[in-house]
Amino acid sequence: MAMARTDFVKRAELTRDALAFARERHDGQVAHPVEVGCLLHEAGYADEVVAAGVLHDVLEDTDAEQRELEAQFGADVAELVAAVSDDPAIEDHAERKAALRRQVARAGECAAAVFAADKVSKARELRVRASRGRFERRDESKMAHYEASLDMLSDLIPGRPLVDQLRMELDALHALPPGGV
Repeated sequence: MAMARTDFVKRAELTRDALAFARERHDGQVAHPVEVGCLLHEAGYADEVVAAGVLHDVLEDTDAEQRELEAQFGADVAELVAAVSDDPAIEDHAERKAALRRQVARAGECAAAVFAADKVSKARELRVRASRGRFERRDESKMAHYEASLDMLSDLIPGRPLVDQLRMELDALHALPPGGV
């Protein structure tokens, strides 16, 4: 990630603290959280939303708990992160993702923006892998989730740049030649 692109973190105290927390909890792997934060920043969202974007995976992928996020980053950030986090009690992948989309839709625009930025980043990652001929069977369920997410986001926050970016990423994925996808 270019330094100029992440320069905003120096001016955004909450996002800077969120990045340090995410780096620690994700064992230094922060490319995806940084990209999500950059997308939100570039779309003009406030520091709290950008920080939530940086932290969006910590409840799912680490031992972090919502009350810990609330104590360190405030209730708004913690609630946004919780709103975009899967329910691990739902075992079936498709059901879990459908429940997540409903949860995000109920949580409002800021949660939808964090969710959209995450899906843009993940769709880009999938497009790069697919363009290298590394599309796998499990990627089909991801595509279905991204498509359903786009439908939900188009209804919830129509015309927003992140929704348009997700649409472009999915169109690019579909445009890959056979064997790519």
